Amino acid sequence: MKPLDVLIVGAGFAGLYMLHRMKLAGRSAQIVDESGGVGGVWYKNRYPGARCDVESLQYSYSFDNDLQQEWRWTERYASRAEILSYIEHVVERFGLRDGIRLNTSVEAADFDFKTKRWLVRTTTGEGFSAQFLVLATGSLTMPNVPDITGLDSFAGKVLHTAQWPQEPIDFTGKKVAVVGTGSTGIQVISEVAKYAADLTVFQRTANYALPMRNQPLTPEMDREWKANYLERRSRARELPTGVFGDFNDVSALSVTDDERRQEYERRWALGGFQIMMAYNDFLTNQKANDTIAEFVRSKIRARVHDPETARKLLPNEFPIGTKRVCLEDSYYDAFNRPNVHLVALKEEPIVEIFPNGIRTSQKFVEVDTFIFATGFDAITGSVAKVNIRGALAENLSQHWKGGPRSLFGLGVSGFPNLFLVSGPGSPIGRSNAVTSIEQNVGFIADIISFAGDHGYSTVEPSSEAQDRWVENLAELAHRTLYMKAKSWWNGSNIEGKARVFMIYAGGVPSYLAACNEEKDSGFPNYIFG
Repeated sequence: MKPLDVLIVGAGFAGLYMLHRMKLAGRSAQIVDESGGVGGVWYKNRYPGARCDVESLQYSYSFDNDLQQEWRWTERYASRAEILSYIEHVVERFGLRDGIRLNTSVEAADFDFKTKRWLVRTTTGEGFSAQFLVLATGSLTMPNVPDITGLDSFAGKVLHTAQWPQEPIDFTGKKVAVVGTGSTGIQVISEVAKYAADLTVFQRTANYALPMRNQPLTPEMDREWKANYLERRSRARELPTGVFGDFNDVSALSVTDDERRQEYERRWALGGFQIMMAYNDFLTNQKANDTIAEFVRSKIRARVHDPETARKLLPNEFPIGTKRVCLEDSYYDAFNRPNVHLVALKEEPIVEIFPNGIRTSQKFVEVDTFIFATGFDAITGSVAKVNIRGALAENLSQHWKGGPRSLFGLGVSGFPNLFLVSGPGSPIGRSNAVTSIEQNVGFIADIISFAGDHGYSTVEPSSEAQDRWVENLAELAHRTLYMKAKSWWNGSNIEGKARVFMIYAGGVPSYLAACNEEKDSGFPNYIFG
């Protein structure tokens, strides 16, 4: 087995930054990734229309000021292709290529208490012996494909947005069905609608979608941001989601109806998530939430010409913001096209799939291409497929069967020297992913250095501290409206998965404060050995 200080699983933003930090610290480190290229979720999700919903100037690394000053983004919201180009640039710029092993999956990892090292087996037959194992596997990497009667008999092409083939697919003249209207579904529907002869959208739950207002980034915009980049990055970490913006720290109910409406209109014109920063109580006060939810519904009614289609597209099953809010530029316009049709599955469920189409409770829809945009077994799914064994009788997946348990979303009691980046119990999903990743990796790098500097071989969270953190997560979630929604944030999109809110709901500043206090106090909630 190849000896290492650190084995990192995943070659996305998290794994690459972890590798960089370990190289700076002089530690031997290796990334393994099951994909054929770097980029993590951005390598796999190559469906048409794939784009980030966080502004490109923020969805990028901040650890190197020269990098962020020199890299030139071309759009306000970067496409998948541009994000991949950026990631490839980072790999070359920081000399990471030699530390990355692609087309290599981890089958099993066992902690050896005699050597105090992780013994890791891979699908290539290669083994690793590493003091530390870091899972940078991403929160959205394990696709969820619904079990629909007759799917195996379908004679046409079946696609999942997270398992898209390498070669481009021409939808011109095709009869296409798309299942799912979350962020991915909205993007792929907007694009496929332009080419398909007939597109039928099967909507499980109507979603809130805000205007993206994507546009080219002019040199003036680029210069204006970069003139005070560091200040904006710092300010972003002081805001609830770690995204820089005009956050208004007052209640939506503290102003008149006219003032509130004017503020919503102003922010609607700006696009992006700015409108979700208009007031501070959307996620804690149902009446405040109702004001913005109805505003968004009014915009949908105005965009969609057919009143019945508009009715079906109106989200009313959950408070806005309790599932990830989507961004769009042409989604609602797609339903004004004569070739696009909407089926609301709660009113008209799928009965069976046949070789040439889909039978609903009301009609038969002829289809030759089936696209699932049905999301992921999020946050824990990528861990569940690997047999990871520590000090407990059960493996990590079994240990999390009743809901994931961790400290800060970064480590698990009973699994020494195992670290997670953006694991359950971190702010991932409710924060700028790259901001959270950089902080998580920094914390892990610091605790590894602390262990080494003090001559320790092992480190893991104490079970008592982990229990307190899990209790804190539940308490924070129940102070909000989050549990009123069925989403991947609480596992309810996966049949049989424990319904536990898996994200730290206290906001980025309080999470950072908790982690910083832990580090500054010498990691008192960890056990070293």
